[in-house]
Amino acid sequence: MPAFKPSSVALALTALFVLTGGAALLHTGTSRAADQPAASQPRPALTVTTAQPQRTSVPMRLSANGNVAAWQEASVGAESNGLRLTAVNVNVGDVVKAGQVLATFAADTVQADVAQVRASLLEAEANAAEATANAERARGLQASGALSQQQIQQYTTAEQTAKARVEAARAQLNAQQLRLKFTQVLAPDSGVISARTATVGAVVGSGTELFRMVRKGRLEWRAEVTQAELARIRPGARVQVTAASGAAVEGTVRMVGPTVDPQTRNGLVYVDLPANPDIRAGMFARGDFALGESGALTVPQEALVVRDGFFYVFVVDGQQRVQQRKVQPGRRVADRVEITAGLDANAAVAVRGAGFLNDGDLVRVANEGTDSKLKQAPAPTAQAPAATK
Repeated sequence: MPAFKPSSVALALTALFVLTGGAALLHTGTSRAADQPAASQPRPALTVTTAQPQRTSVPMRLSANGNVAAWQEASVGAESNGLRLTAVNVNVGDVVKAGQVLATFAADTVQADVAQVRASLLEAEANAAEATANAERARGLQASGALSQQQIQQYTTAEQTAKARVEAARAQLNAQQLRLKFTQVLAPDSGVISARTATVGAVVGSGTELFRMVRKGRLEWRAEVTQAELARIRPGARVQVTAASGAAVEGTVRMVGPTVDPQTRNGLVYVDLPANPDIRAGMFARGDFALGESGALTVPQEALVVRDGFFYVFVVDGQQRVQQRKVQPGRRVADRVEITAGLDANAAVAVRGAGFLNDGDLVRVANEGTDSKLKQAPAPTAQAPAATK
């Protein structure tokens, strides 16, 4: 049989197929090579806003703890001895005025003693009048010689003795009247009754405490301040005091204690407090002393990130990458935080979205100025490929 030979047509078709397939493969490889650089470009991890640290005036405050106590606490006791209490007119918590009757003792015995001494005074005054008359008559006869000098001296001495007895009787009457006055226990000053031990029917001795009262109703906060900080506090400084009940008042430093506790090395600062029904003596309170203002480098509070017990901020560099920097925060005012160490004043700090960043992340900055430019940019950017073609 004659050998089969491919026709020229078959050979032409085979060559055309090979050329077509090679061109297709070449085109595919070229397309993939062109797309490869775009795919390899990193994409931003997050869109953030940035802000620069600002120099602002921040109040200087000193925090302390302490107890609320009475400015002065007066002890009201019995001044009569061996008398029975017949009435107690006030109780704990009552507001009293100076001179108000707090309690009353039985006055019958004292009134009887007053009447007896008054009668003795009248008798002494009568004897003194008689002695004075006798002495005057004797002195009138001195020139005539009817009486010796000794007799005249006796009449004069009797006169002086009678007058002295009048004064003694008058003093006894004053003492008994004072005892009668002491049968009423009076408030020594205006204030609030803080304790009461007086009981109706009790017979108490002189000096026994019946009541305790907070003078003027004034309270003070006794703040414990370290010895290193005492020199920063001056009388007249304003203090924001917050009690454990949540009540807050503004006090004024009255005095800085002259001594320091040798055990704790803390000193007491006495702060006068205004009247407030929610603040009582014996409460624990904390407060902040206002010590003026000073300049500080601050960042928005949102820019501060806490991780593993440390504070960080993320600084955005020129390549839109963030660098994590450890910082030391200080005072806080409104929505800003003072940075005392670890941050340059010219750095751009990530604010919104900072809590989701990691060191080295690529970000997209979308501040107000950037956003306005981006809104105008899409139109020419969308036409750029068509213009290239």
